[in-house]
Amino acid sequence: MNTQAIKAIYNYEMARAFRTIGQSIASPVISTALYFIVFGSAIGTRITEIDGISYGAFIVPGLIMFSILTQSISNAAFGIYFPRFTGTIYEVLSAPISPLEIIIGYVGAAATKSVILGLIILATAHLFVPLDIKHPFIMLLFLVLTSLTFAMLGFIIGIWADGFEKLQIIPLLVITPLAFLGGTFYSINMLPPFWQTVTLFNPVVYLISGFRWSFYEISDVNVGMSLLAVVLFLSAAIGVIYWIFKSGYQLKS
Repeated sequence: MNTQAIKAIYNYEMARAFRTIGQSIASPVISTALYFIVFGSAIGTRITEIDGISYGAFIVPGLIMFSILTQSISNAAFGIYFPRFTGTIYEVLSAPISPLEIIIGYVGAAATKSVILGLIILATAHLFVPLDIKHPFIMLLFLVLTSLTFAMLGFIIGIWADGFEKLQIIPLLVITPLAFLGGTFYSINMLPPFWQTVTLFNPVVYLISGFRWSFYEISDVNVGMSLLAVVLFLSAAIGVIYWIFKSGYQLKS
């Protein structure tokens, strides 16, 4: 294992994040705080509690997960797309670095930034509402696994995209709607039975539900199913990335 290569890629990506800290950290935190204030104030006056949890506290896990999903994809996608755009990716591919080491460097940095962002948002939310994390280790497990999974998805998008516009298609047109319809601001048990069934086909439901369980021990689906879903998503992402490097898709042309 070429740890020096991994360290070089990882440190470069982390340094890029801190050079643009306003875009990488401050902007998502402010956006999430605005979501919290607007939804907490507007809807919280009408829905005081869900499953015995104040509405303001109830939406915190969903908002954190929403930010993790979008930022993990964005960070990883741009991280691998920009070297392709400038042509420096060929220097990486020609260096004595294995595909695994490249993935660890880029995906690891993107996931790290997302975990840091999630913890900052958690600390910010604590300023607005009292939070009780009943299972902190499970919470961190979901945070790390989700960050890794969607950083890998972002890595795939960054390789697939042939323009800056395509980098935004999946996050804006797929992930954001799925997150809003996945129980970020409500429990799916509040929906009519038919729509509850339909919502269960939304993969983001399992992520948000499991993450919320780690806070309050309440969930829309079994926490074991949530963990299984994360593992399956992660396995699928690993499989696609393996195929990309084996076939050279969008990397050798």
